[in-house]
Amino acid sequence: MKDKTILITGSTDGIGKQTALDLAKMGATVLLHGRNPGRADTVLKEIRKSTGNDNIEVFIADLASLTQVRHLAEQVRQRHGRLDVLINNAGVYETRHRVSKDGFEMTLAVNHLAPFFLTLLLLDLIIKSSPGRIINVSSQVHASGIDFDNLQAEKYYSAYEAYSLSKLCNVLFTYELAERLKQTGVTVNCLHPGVIDTKLLKAGWGMGGSPVTQGAKTSVYLAAAPELSTVTGKYFKNMKPEKSSGISYDVETRKRLWRISERLCHA
Repeated sequence: MKDKTILITGSTDGIGKQTALDLAKMGATVLLHGRNPGRADTVLKEIRKSTGNDNIEVFIADLASLTQVRHLAEQVRQRHGRLDVLINNAGVYETRHRVSKDGFEMTLAVNHLAPFFLTLLLLDLIIKSSPGRIINVSSQVHASGIDFDNLQAEKYYSAYEAYSLSKLCNVLFTYELAERLKQTGVTVNCLHPGVIDTKLLKAGWGMGGSPVTQGAKTSVYLAAAPELSTVTGKYFKNMKPEKSSGISYDVETRKRLWRISERLCHA
């Protein structure tokens, strides 16, 4: 991985931080992303010290703001002429209804619209660096259905349902993007990281889980495994492809979500 440049969103804590650490150990140039500059700088120093890899950089952006998502993409493009791997890892679980700076339901804004928009903004750079890889961290609790009339809690808000819906959006986005990029050499896959001891798990379920070292394994596998160079449009769990929910394979549903997402992001 020594010649690879990898951007990992939400990589100053939890699974994202462990993923960054593991890929830095493999010699990759790792672009960390976080919201808090102080926290990001601390993680930067930790990873450089523990891996001996100085090719670690920090990018600051609040993914709840599409303006900051755009700025993040611009900063990456200014500082790097290539991007081999994009890992959309950042996510939130909102226990109460909140609205983003752009007026979107917060869970959908951070968990779906931000990675959707960031990916599109960086897509030509990834294609130019082909063979590239795009990896979306979803969840096994992704929804089995989608109510487009309640996409942003227009009718009611449920923390679990909002999270579950956003994770379905990750899968739908993965499958549609994989189809669109078939001739480019860029692969797009998504994954369930496991039930992992993170702040998000505690917020949503009030419990702990497996260590983050376990949670990062599938993301690292999808980013680095040579045998996956042409594997695309798959949902992985425990480093193996698995079936996602039935609705995630519905072509019209994924295309409708894409159109709505483009409109919301003005993409």
